Amino acid sequence: MDIPTTMQGLVLLHDGYSTAPATQELDDLSPFVAFREMDVPQPGPGFALIKVARAAVNPSDIAFIKGVYGQARVAGHAAGFEGTGTVVAGDTPLLGQRVSFFAAGSGSWADYCLAPIQMLIPLRPDLRDEDAAGLIVNPLTAVAMFDIVREDGADSFVVTAAASQLGKFLMGLGKDHGIGALAVIRRGGQTDTLRELGAADVLVTEGDGLAARIAALFESHAPRVLLDAVGDQISADLFFAMPERARWISYGRLAPKPPVLTQLPQFIFKQKRIEGFWLAAWLRETAPEKIGAVIQEVQARFAEGKWHTDVTASLPLGDVMEALPAAYAEKDSKVLIQP
Repeated sequence: MDIPTTMQGLVLLHDGYSTAPATQELDDLSPFVAFREMDVPQPGPGFALIKVARAAVNPSDIAFIKGVYGQARVAGHAAGFEGTGTVVAGDTPLLGQRVSFFAAGSGSWADYCLAPIQMLIPLRPDLRDEDAAGLIVNPLTAVAMFDIVREDGADSFVVTAAASQLGKFLMGLGKDHGIGALAVIRRGGQTDTLRELGAADVLVTEGDGLAARIAALFESHAPRVLLDAVGDQISADLFFAMPERARWISYGRLAPKPPVLTQLPQFIFKQKRIEGFWLAAWLRETAPEKIGAVIQEVQARFAEGKWHTDVTASLPLGDVMEALPAAYAEKDSKVLIQP
């Protein structure tokens, strides 16, 4: 394959981190990235060059371009963490193969990107590009966090933002393993869908009497793990209403305002704890054979129809600056970028 010397991409405008308040809303991309022509990156030792077929847009991408993620920006590099495409250069036996990848050095929101060779995932031929583009961030996080639930031994667990793509994956895992997923959502429009996917119960947080409804939910179920993408006051209220030895696993920060922790003695007398989950750390700390087994499981779930990526829009690269904010505002499904 002939590789051009230049490409188009969405280029980061700022270095490092931002001190602005963290928010997941996206009204305008222009303060953070620009659509530009740029040089095709060259793969150094340990890296591969990928011709991107589709790239995912995740909440972590939005936090990153705003400078409020756990990884510093580099101005002039393309944005975008994950996607799918074809390996076109690099010291790897996967040359010419279709892979999912996690980008580093030059991101996936471009015609070409760089990815560490160890983060290339050869794909089953029966896996759709729509699923392959988001194979890493949400699916691996779902399986890794569900392992925490399984190790806890409880017969149920709580999931906030349960109508999100990751939340839907967790509903299916709970159903398949006989561990009830208690889905927490803001509005009731997704209640039936979540029950069909396997939710054991659904808690809608809008409306009066929430404290009483939380108490009734936990009287029927006794979950000890809260998987939380929101980090708001409702998350805290759920946690403090859970039984002793409960664990609050925070893996996102969708809420702009942090919660007030009103019942600190529970950390002493009920031995509760708050933890964080970050997929990047899990990948560093987990044995390669375990990661390989999880990747096989994830691909099988998609290929067999147990999981499905709901796609709001697949945007041409040149339309992203204008079209992404509105598409991203349609929550609970994925936006893809298609160079």
